[in-house]
Amino acid sequence: QVQLVESGGDLVQPGGSLRLSCAASGRVLSITGMGWYRQAPGKQRELVATIRSGGITNYADSVKGRFTISRDHAKNTVYLQMSSLNSEDTAVYYCNADGWAGSGYGARAPFVSWGQGTQVTVSS
Repeated sequence: QVQLVESGGDLVQPGGSLRLSCAASGRVLSITGMGWYRQAPGKQRELVATIRSGGITNYADSVKGRFTISRDHAKNTVYLQMSSLNSEDTAVYYCNADGWAGSGYGARAPFVSWGQGTQVTVSS
């Protein structure tokens, strides 16, 4: 089992910046990819940014040039640096990770985990 814990959500004014963090813990053997998704009230969850092995990143068009995803492999942590925030960025932000976890007796199994979410509110 792999747990993801997000932090960094807050109330911020339009044009402001915020950094989210997400740390993976548990029986993590390796992480293939990590990412951030968000869900605004009344809307479906959508991809914000992902980072995969080799540092390959992918961003939603709506955040390109404003958000930057990065990863600390040693800490099994992914970050989302957000700048030039606007009201449309208001949402609950969820962390996602996939990879391999220990399953006991030396075996391993693939995992996909989600965090509990952290609220980002952009408002004056």
